[in-house]
Parts: sequence; structure tokens; C-alpha cells
Amino acid sequence: MVAGRSPGHLSRLFRPSGTHPVLRVPATGEPHWLPGNPGGRTDGGAHVTVDSSAARKPRRSAAGKAGTTGTKRTTVKKSTEPELVQLLTPEGERVEDARYAEYAEYVAGITPEELRGLYRDMVLTRRFDAEATALQRQGELGLWASLLGQEAAQIGSGRATRDDDYVFPTYREHGVAWCRGVDPTNLLGMFRGVNNGGWDPNSNNFHLYTIVIGSQALHATGYAMGVAKDGADSAVIAYFGDGASSQGDVAEAFTFSAVYNAPVVFFCQNNQWAISEPTEKQTRVPLYQRAQGYGFPGVRVDGNDVLACLAVTKWALERARGGEGPTLVEAYTYRMGAHTTSDDPTRYRGDEERLAWEAKDPILRLRRYLEAANHADEGFFAELEAESEALGKRVREVVRAMPDPDTFAIFENVYADGHALVDEERAQFAAYQASFADVEGA
Repeated sequence: MVAGRSPGHLSRLFRPSGTHPVLRVPATGEPHWLPGNPGGRTDGGAHVTVDSSAARKPRRSAAGKAGTTGTKRTTVKKSTEPELVQLLTPEGERVEDARYAEYAEYVAGITPEELRGLYRDMVLTRRFDAEATALQRQGELGLWASLLGQEAAQIGSGRATRDDDYVFPTYREHGVAWCRGVDPTNLLGMFRGVNNGGWDPNSNNFHLYTIVIGSQALHATGYAMGVAKDGADSAVIAYFGDGASSQGDVAEAFTFSAVYNAPVVFFCQNNQWAISEPTEKQTRVPLYQRAQGYGFPGVRVDGNDVLACLAVTKWALERARGGEGPTLVEAYTYRMGAHTTSDDPTRYRGDEERLAWEAKDPILRLRRYLEAANHADEGFFAELEAESEALGKRVREVVRAMPDPDTFAIFENVYADGHALVDEERAQFAAYQASFADVEGA
């Protein structure tokens, strides 16, 4: 029996037939749904049609309209913690705020040379990304996932890691790969279809790119549990986006990491769009607040502020190494380009939104600070421009000269110490390849 309903409210949908009720078809004009609010529906039971103009507007409940009945939405109490950790404004000015003091300590002693290094990382990463996009348009790559606009989130967090930390990326972490010492040209082999990754994940503690959305969060959690069992003081960091935060794998990773106090940092780059799905269609609260339900802290950081990303990630990794368990970092940023080169973002978002985020450009922000603080002169920027052009040229040459893939590389890195089943499959594949040679020689 539904609480608050009379037994007779169901009779409208049934007619007697002997000793058993039989479903009665409603008459013309009669509602096809139960009165009231069955199942907690907030639209009175009616079908909802959403037009394209509502793409980025929160849908209002029909329960608030006259003549309808609906459940009352509970108002979530606002958190007292800062909504967005920011240490550098879009105008390039340092932020002095007591609320951020805990994080600011991690970059308090940063030197002008280190600041120039962060700027160089972002500029060269963007140049590499632009070249890869151009190569795809020219037919040299099958696909490319651009990081345009997310340089600060990736460089800041990437430079926060230690050599003994382990990184589990998505397919867009080109800036993090740069920070881990992976040659950028090695990233392109997979997108050209000549290898299955292009680098040894154990050489740089940087895992191969993960295509299955969100699965790397579970991989990172399991690896972190192993780190804890080994008694090591290293940490693990898993990257994913706002779209992946809706995946079950991420929820399971949150649960396991919390229960087993795994030394892992979940770094979510909220770039506002999961392809064409806006963030507000995926969550009712800021993503970082989801961590509270799993029993570990979450922090939202300005993802276009490289200093804030560096500081907050250092803080989170230190927690992990100190045995304090997982942390969720939400880097609030924006994907300036397409989801991938197969996407057309003009179909689902407007120029006004993009232009507003261009004003928060992470590279321009740090340049303004460097110039205002006299930490860099025109000579530095000119040298960097020349280095950027040289990188672009090298990327083009290397990609076009890439050899055909080693057909047996697919059997590498499946098991840490090899496996009899993999050996058997390798032998079968060798025999299969040899059969073509026999045909050609006949």
C-alpha cells in the first residue's frame, strides 16, 4: 500500500472480472497515469519534451506548477569550504586569501625559474597539440583528442608528481605525459595506428592511454592498494573527465579506495562538456562534493590556474603518501577545442561561452604574471617561440617517417612476467602470419 493513498485510488485503472482485477484501458481524455505522484515523479506523470534551447538550462520541475503534485526538493546546505581554490587571477595577479593558505604553502617558495618552466611546459604542450590536430586534418593521424585550454590543469598536476608516483591517464593527458618525460612523438603512434601505445609504461610510471571511459580509476585504485601493501610511500593519480564521473567504474573506485584507504588522487578535469552533454545534465552538485558521500575530501580548483593546480595536487599527493587515503580534485576548466577531431562543438555550444573562457586562458594568465613580476623578458619569450616551432617541425617529420608496426608488439605488457596463454597465442599468430608467406611463395 502506498503511504497517503486510499485503497480506492487504484480502482480507476482496474475493472472487476470474477475474482481477479483486469487492467482497464482509460477512456479518451482520461489521464493514463495514476493520480498524485507515483514513484516520486516531479512532472505529474506527464511525458516531458525538451527542445534544443534547453541544452544548458536546468530543467524546472513541473511539480511547482499550478494543478500538479510533486515531491518537495531538499535544499542542500552550502559548504563552508572555498568553492574554488585560486592563486592566480585571470588578470595574472596573485591571490592572497586566508581560505587558500593551506594550499598556497605548497608554492610559497616557487622560484622565477620554476615559473618560467611551467610557462614553457604549457606553451610547448599547446604547440604539440596544435601540430597533432593539423596532422589529423591532413590525413596523417586517424584521430586526435585535443587538450586545448586544459594546459594548466595538466601541467600543474603533472609537475606535482614525484618520479616514483604512478599515473593512470585518459587519452587526453598529453601535458601530463610531457611532465612524466614521455617523448610527445610517442603519443602519436597509437593515433596513427602503428602501435598500441608507443612507450613502456614502466619507464616513466605513466600508464598507456585508456580508451574505455573511467576504467583507469579502478586500475589506479588497485595499483594504489598494492602500493600500500608493499609499504611504499609513493602515491597514485588517476585522471578522468566530468563525463567519466558518471561511469560506474569511477563510483566503484571511490568506494574501494575509501574502504581500503588507498593512496590515490582522483584528478577530474571538468571541462564542462562530455562530448555534447553539459555538466549540469550529469550532476546536481559540484563534482568535488561527491567525495563527501564516500568519506574522503574533495577540492575544486581553478583548472586554468597552473599555480593552484600545482599546489592542490601536491597537497593531495602528500595526503596519500602520509596514509590519509584518497582525495578527489576537480579542476574546473574548459575544453576550448572539439572533444576529438571527429566532433563539431559548434552544433551544441555557442560562441559567447567559448569567448568567455578564452578570457581565462591559462597561458596568457601566467604570462601576465611573469611580465608584471619581471620574471621573464622578451628574450625568453622569443627563444620559447623558436623552440616551439622546432618542436612542431620535429613532430611532423617523426610522424610521417613512422614505420609500420611490429605485429607481435600486441603480446607485450599483457602480464608483468609473461604467461603461457599469451605465449600460445603468440605462436598461433606467428603461424597465421607465416601462412601468408607460404601463399606468396607458392
